[in-house]
This record gives sequence, C-alpha cells and structure tokens, in this order.
Amino acid sequence: MTPNAPDASNATGTSGTSGTTGITGTSGTTGITGTSGTTGTAGAPLRVALVGYGLAGSVFHAPLISAADGLVLDTVVTSNEERRAEARAAFGDVRFAASPDELWERADELDLVVIATPNKTHVPLATAALKAGLPVVVDKPVAGTAAEARELAALAEERGLLLSVFQNRRWDSDFRTLAALVADGELGEVQRFESRFERWRPQPKGGWRESGDPEEIGGLLYDLGSHVVDQALTLFGPAVQVYAESDVRRPGAAADDDTFIAITHVNGVRSHLYVSATTAQLGPRFRVLGSTAGYVKYGLDPQEAALREGLRPVAGVPWGEEGEELWGRIGSGESPLTGGGTPVRTLPGDYPAYYAAVAAAVRGTGDNPVTALQAAAALDVLEAARRSAREGVSVTLLPHHDEEERPA
Repeated sequence: MTPNAPDASNATGTSGTSGTTGITGTSGTTGITGTSGTTGTAGAPLRVALVGYGLAGSVFHAPLISAADGLVLDTVVTSNEERRAEARAAFGDVRFAASPDELWERADELDLVVIATPNKTHVPLATAALKAGLPVVVDKPVAGTAAEARELAALAEERGLLLSVFQNRRWDSDFRTLAALVADGELGEVQRFESRFERWRPQPKGGWRESGDPEEIGGLLYDLGSHVVDQALTLFGPAVQVYAESDVRRPGAAADDDTFIAITHVNGVRSHLYVSATTAQLGPRFRVLGSTAGYVKYGLDPQEAALREGLRPVAGVPWGEEGEELWGRIGSGESPLTGGGTPVRTLPGDYPAYYAAVAAAVRGTGDNPVTALQAAAALDVLEAARRSAREGVSVTLLPHHDEEERPA
C-alpha cells in the first residue's frame, strides 16, 4: 500500500516548518493574539520558561531552546539547588523559579512554557499554562490517555494558543532517511515496517519511569513506545488494528520492560514495533520491506549521545551526522549482514528543527510541528496496546472525527 510518508526535505532547514535556520521573513511580527498576552517585541527572541531540569530538561530541552534562533531560555523551574547550579553554569543569565505557580503570576513576562516534568504532571501543568495565557510545549507523552490529550487540544484551540508535543524522534537521522526513501518510492509499495528501540539494561534503574504505579504513566510502552508509534503513524497513517505483548522480565522491575506492538494501518501497511530493556543482542533499528526493495539500518541516531556528552548544535557546524560505517543498506535478495544491498547515506539528524518550527508557530509564521491531536492518535494506539496485552486480544480502532493529517 502507498505509505503516508513525510517530505524529509522539510527537515533540512531550507523550507517548511522544520527548518533549522530559525525565523525568517516576517519573524518580527507579533505572536499569538487573543487571550495569550504573548505579543513580544518585534525582532526580540521569545522568552521561554522550562519547567523541570531532570534528564529531559537538562539534556534535551534547555540546549535545544538555547540553540534555536528566535528563542531565549529565560527561566528554569526547579527547587533543587544542585540542578540550579548546573543550569547556571550552562546558561549564565537564566532566572529560576521554585514552582510553576511563580510563572503563572508573571505570565506577561514570558512567551512560551516548556513542560519537561514527570509524565503524571503533564496534563495539570499544561492546563495551568494555557489558562494563564501561555503557549505550551509538552514532552511526550502529552497525557496518559487520548481523551486527556484531546481535552488539552480543545482548551488550546479555545484560548487561541499553541500546544505542541515534543516528539523529537521525527528528526532522527535514520528516520529522516527512511522517510525520504519511502517518499521517493525507492522501496516500491511498503508492506511491512519493523522498528526497534532496544537496550540491554538487565538491572532496573528505579525512579518513576520504571514505577508500576499506574498514576506515574511509567514503563516502556509509554516511554519508548511513544516514539516508535508516532514514527509509524507519521510514515504510514492511521491505525485500524492493534495487537501487543507486554512483559515485566527483570527481577525487581515493576513496569513493562519488554513490549511488542503490531499495527495494521488503514492503508494496509503492517508495523511491527519493539521496545525493550532486556535485549542481549540488539536488532536493526529499522527493517522496512517493500514490493521492490528493503531497507535495513542498525544503530541509533547520534544526537542524544552528543547532547549527553555536553555538545550543542551550532549554526554552520555539522550536527547529527553519523559515520559511513553506520549507513543503512537498500536492496533485495541478500542480507545486508552478508554484503547485500547498497549503502545509503544517512541524512543528518535535526533536533534543532523542532524548536525552530515552534518559534515560527508562536509568531504566527509557521505551523505547529507536532499537534496534540496527532499525539492523541498515538495514545489511541498505546491504550489499545495496553488493553491487547492485558486481555490477549486484538483491538480494532475506530476513526476519530478530529483525526489530523501528519506531515506530508
């Protein structure tokens, strides 16, 4: 079936909503109007408050915000003195707040709020930010249920405010490469999409991400599963049927750490998605089979590793590049492990594109790069997967009237 692949050229920074060149043309115009109170100053960067400075806040959001043309990291919300010291060392003139309530009290001094806190806090914090008149970015998953995500989307629309979800893996190097191959018809009609986000972590780390408390919204299904499901829906469109197997395998673990999801898309493509912390031998990141050729790619996008090492995107300096030895291969009839196929250069990863698009969207010069309704569609799949694994059944999904087109 013909897949619904995004145009990967939009992620190169030359056009579309995901360009890394920042705001151009009318970027000095006012931002969201209506009740937002976010008009900003012509030509001035948008002032961003970051709620949370743990892994997501310190490794991903803060560096990408500070690297984005048109944004400035104004305030970090954390009461942890050690984290404040780390943020001050990295971003010298940043301000601090002890609680999100301090932001709502001075909403007129801000242009955007980014929520990078534990999953269970996403909905109440996003709701409070929107009610304070502030555009919002929320880390994935935006909510614990699709219904909550749609309620947030309705509130944002009612207030005339941006609500965007941080699905950075749409800008992974390997995913951008695959999207281009699919869009160009290099594989023929795609029949099966295999995606693996596997790790070998035999000892649980603990913390809320591995908690068995349903209120924490932990476990790999909602963590890495949010990424692989979003990528599958972005490439191949809405899901019509979901089957899943989910296990807690490690001694002492309380949340799912080894999960498989099978999706049948409306267009007939079948996606097989694996997320695991218990994989002693890692499989290919992608294995995509079409009517004329297949594409196999090993290894993870290099951007997270670079950010964890303290590297930062800088304009004009290569970013998100991987070595030729890691390029995927396209071909038919022979395994790439025995020399089959032809190497395909991996396009550069482009996480900075997300916040460049957010800046443009807040100013009214571009589209929201990841909408809450798109995130709600992914949550429909995650909820169906959880039910399927629990009950041992295949779950049929009904189309929603608010189903949105994904990047095309």
